Amino acid sequence: MLCRSKYRKMGQFHLHGVRLISRRFSSLGLDRFSICVVGSGPAGFYTAEKMLKAHERVEIDILDRLPIPFGLVRSGVAPDHQETKIVVNQFSRVAKSQRCSFFGNITLGSAVTLSELREIYDVVVLAYGAESDKSLGIPGEDLNGIYSAREFVWWYNGHPDCFQMAPDLKSADTAVVLGLGNVALDVARILLRPFSELAKTDISSNALAQLERSAIRKVYLVARRGPAQAACTAKELREILGMKSLYVNIQEVDLHLTPAEEEQLRNHRVHKRVYELLSKAAAFKHGHSFEEQKELHFLFYRKPDRFLPSKDGCTVDAVRFEKTVLKENGILGEQLAVGSGQFEDTKCGLVLKSIGYKSLPIDGLPFDDRKGVVPNVKGRVVTNYQKEDEDEAVEHGLYVVGWLKRGPTGIIATNLYCAEETVSSISEDMEKGLFNCASCSPKPGREGLLQLLDERNINFVPFSGWEKIDAKEKLLGRLKNKPREKIVSWDELLNASNE
Repeated sequence: MLCRSKYRKMGQFHLHGVRLISRRFSSLGLDRFSICVVGSGPAGFYTAEKMLKAHERVEIDILDRLPIPFGLVRSGVAPDHQETKIVVNQFSRVAKSQRCSFFGNITLGSAVTLSELREIYDVVVLAYGAESDKSLGIPGEDLNGIYSAREFVWWYNGHPDCFQMAPDLKSADTAVVLGLGNVALDVARILLRPFSELAKTDISSNALAQLERSAIRKVYLVARRGPAQAACTAKELREILGMKSLYVNIQEVDLHLTPAEEEQLRNHRVHKRVYELLSKAAAFKHGHSFEEQKELHFLFYRKPDRFLPSKDGCTVDAVRFEKTVLKENGILGEQLAVGSGQFEDTKCGLVLKSIGYKSLPIDGLPFDDRKGVVPNVKGRVVTNYQKEDEDEAVEHGLYVVGWLKRGPTGIIATNLYCAEETVSSISEDMEKGLFNCASCSPKPGREGLLQLLDERNINFVPFSGWEKIDAKEKLLGRLKNKPREKIVSWDELLNASNE
C-alpha cells in the first residue's frame, strides 16, 4: 500500500488503521517522546523493541529506503538458513505496536535529510547498516566476473538493487572466494549446494535458474592468514564441511602452528573449534574427486596481488596470489600477513570478494572513513573530540547502532547487545533532561514527518503494504513448494504493496 501523508483530521492522524494521537507524552514531563530509527534491519528493530519496552510513552517511526523491512534478515541471510529468518516474527510484532510505524521507500538524503529528521524528532537513531564494499585496490579489480560477496548475496536473495545481475556461471568451472568469514562460506555453499536442495528455499527464481545451469564445480576459499585466524564460526564451517558428496581439500602443511598461534588458540575458544574442524577435515582421506563431484579447496597464507585478464582483455581468467608469512604486531598483539615474494596463479572464471562491507556517510554526519563507522561513545555520535566533557563532545539527540556503530561484524544476535547499549545511552540522556528544553517548542514527531512527505508528494509503504507483499510472496511460493517466491523488482514490490 503506497501512502501519501494526507491524514490530518481534527488534530489527529490515521496511518494504516492505527489512530495516532498528536498529544505529547514522555517520562520527562512531556506528553510524548518521539524517536526516528533509520534502517529496518535487526539493529533498527532491536532498538525500537528495547525503547518501547523501556519507556511506555515513547513513539517510534522506522524508516527504510527499501519498500520492504528486515534488512539483512531478508537480503543477507542465506536462503538455506530459513530457521535464522524466524526472527522476523518478533520484528513484525514490534512494527504492529500502536506506538510504532514503518515507513518504507523513504531514502535518507533525498526524501528527507538528517537535519530535517532532527528538527522533527526528539531523537534520531541511525541504523542503516553497510551498503557498500571495501576495495582491494589491486590491478584488474574492474574486470568482468569479479563481484563483491555482498552483490552476489543480494543477487541470490532477490534484493531489488541486484536482482538483474547476471554472473557468468557457465563459462568456467572454477570460482575463487577471497576471505574466510561466514559470508565467504555462505557464497561458497550456495555455489556448491545441489540444485534440488536450493529449489526448496526462498532463493530468487532468477538466481535459481542460473545456478541450475552453472558449470562451477570447484571453489577455492582463500585466506591471507592461517587456519588459526579464520574469521568464520564453527557452526558455518561445520555445515559446509558436512555437505554430502563434496570433495574437501586442505593442505596439512597449512595446519602447522607456531608457538604464538598455539597460545592464541588456548585463549580463543571459537578459533580453537574452527581449527579443530579444519584439522579433522584435512586428516580425512577423501582420495581423488570423481568427475561429477564438486570440490572445495582451502588456500591459506595467500593474498591477491592482481587479477589476470582472459584473451578478450575484459574478463577475469586467473588470480595471482602472493604467498604470505605471519609477522607479530607487538602494538596490536595480533599476527599480520606479509608478502613473501613468492607468487602463483589460480585459474578461475568467477571471483567473489568477501573482504568486508562498508558503511556510507551522509551529509551532516561525522564519519571515520578508515574504520567505516560513525565516531561514537556507546552509541552517542561524537562531533568534537577536543571536549573533555563527554556530554559536550557528543551530539545530543543523535545516535547510531549496528554496523554503522561498530563496523560490519557479528551475527544477527550481536545487534541485540549493540542495541541494548545504545538504548541505555538514550535512556540515560533522557533522565539527565538533555531533551527537555523548557523554552523549546515540542517537536512534532510522526505528525511532522507525515506533513513533510505530503508537501513533497512522496509516497511511502507502511507495514500493511509489506504485509500485502508478504502474503503474495507466500502464496506464489506455495505453488512452487517454496517458503516464498520473492518479488524482486522495485516496481513489482511497490505494485504488490498497493494491491
